[in-house]
Amino acid sequence: MKSVYVLVCALLGVGCGFTTTKKERSSTAPYVNHDSINRARALHDRYYPRLHSYFDSLLISKGFSGSILVAKNGQVLYEKYAGTRHFKQNDSITSSDAFHLASVSKTFTGMAILKLWEEGRLGLDDSLEAFFPEFPYKGVTVKTLLNHRSGLPNYTHYLDQMGWDKRIRATNEDVLQSLYTMKPPRQYPPDRAFNYCNTNYALLALIIERVSGLSYANFLKSKFFEPLGMNDTYVFSLEDSARAMPSYEWNGRSYAIDFLDLVYGDKNVYSTVQDLLKWDQALYGEKLFKQATLEAAFTPYSFEKPGIKNYGFGWRMFAYPTGQKIIYHNGWWHGNNTVMTRLIEDSATIIILGNRRTNAIYKVKPLFGLFGNYDGKGEDEME
Repeated sequence: MKSVYVLVCALLGVGCGFTTTKKERSSTAPYVNHDSINRARALHDRYYPRLHSYFDSLLISKGFSGSILVAKNGQVLYEKYAGTRHFKQNDSITSSDAFHLASVSKTFTGMAILKLWEEGRLGLDDSLEAFFPEFPYKGVTVKTLLNHRSGLPNYTHYLDQMGWDKRIRATNEDVLQSLYTMKPPRQYPPDRAFNYCNTNYALLALIIERVSGLSYANFLKSKFFEPLGMNDTYVFSLEDSARAMPSYEWNGRSYAIDFLDLVYGDKNVYSTVQDLLKWDQALYGEKLFKQATLEAAFTPYSFEKPGIKNYGFGWRMFAYPTGQKIIYHNGWWHGNNTVMTRLIEDSATIIILGNRRTNAIYKVKPLFGLFGNYDGKGEDEME
């Protein structure tokens, strides 16, 4: 009942856990909106038992380490923290502990590019030569980076395969220069097919820096994190090594920082479930973006294969024949598994962040029916 208790306190306009004198109560007693309180209790009674049962059987009872938040209309229906920051230690995970979002970071990179587009500072059809002189792969545009149709090779694969010295930690600039010097082959000609590729988002982060004159981290902070009050969210750098939550394989084997861990844009945003709910809520209406910008982000762009799975600008989606869409992104990096799922028409949000690897985190599809009638089959999927 904790979430309802907190909500009731918020509706009353008072803090939880504080006492007042009789005189103070009589002179400052707030207006009690009993209808709102009753609606909150009704939502809790409807959803909480089923969410608790589902997550307990899938994750909690099996040693899950991480955080879970499910909300409707921005109201928290279920929130749970389990496990520890460090495997087999007593430093329990709390609401302010930020997790490596892995590829959920792409949602911020994609929307940052769209913010620059909205402000008229770049075009989606701009060629990469506009930002990187003599870029060696012709026909690649900002748009084909965003929707993973550039056909570029994936740096997370070719750097190792083509002899990168793993004693050197690669940066975004290194990824760019490797395309000039190593010349790894394309996967496809540009805009021929969807091909999920981390290189796309590493380059988009550099474009953000070229156009804005700010570091990627400072651009996200000034445009998104600070305005939305995402106070526990940041972009990782080596200076954050001491505070960044480590991650673990399922058996407790820890992951050290490796030669790919400084590249950002495709990954390296750290956040909490509460902060991600703020991000989710900012993507409704025109709170942070124009409606046309949101529609561009959530439009499917790849139709080579039949089915409901597709990709927008920084967002995966299930696009059902009925016109319904589920907008989401999953992530995996080292021992981190992450899910951010948005059932837009039903204003429902499912967020799961974990620091000890388990593919069970991705199995949220059975929850869709709690909120609406989705007449198609999605797929539990990993990056």
